[in-house]
Amino acid sequence: MSSALPTDLVELGLIQDAQGLRGQIKVRPFSSDPVALLSTKSIWLSLLSPQLSHGARTPEVPRQYAVNSAKLHSGFVVMGLEGIVDRDQALAIKGARLLLSRAAFPQAESSSYYWVDLLGCQVIGNEQAPLGLVTEMTENGAHAIMSVQGEDRIHFIPFVPEIIQDVDLTKKQITVQWSADW
Repeated sequence: MSSALPTDLVELGLIQDAQGLRGQIKVRPFSSDPVALLSTKSIWLSLLSPQLSHGARTPEVPRQYAVNSAKLHSGFVVMGLEGIVDRDQALAIKGARLLLSRAAFPQAESSSYYWVDLLGCQVIGNEQAPLGLVTEMTENGAHAIMSVQGEDRIHFIPFVPEIIQDVDLTKKQITVQWSADW
């Protein structure tokens, strides 16, 4: 399988280990709901190059693989990739990063968002006060948290309906019930 390297690749997980004897891989997804990994028909893998004498390692150019199977198992995604047919081949790609074109993601449900789409959005608080840009999304167990980098501080804003008033991805803007001095 070969096609041009997409410019909108998003890192979705990491190959943790081989799974079984038939070349399946065990992927640690970076999302608690890895819907894109479970539904894709092809994936890009990027390994780190072998360590050089001075210790530097660089990512190799990603390589595309067809996905034969994908299922959720004990918090991991177990995948079968075309051309990876035994445990040794699966172990050879251990540590690879899994990448997928953002354009290949399934359509998000209403009032649901892919975190990658929220990064870089301008956040507007109470009285139209600009709070900054979303730099990171994290999960704390109860709900997601937006890290918003302002001019002089970082705001950690819960991504919950009581605070998030509007998300406009076309304008890259999120309106929140949040004060600049909180």
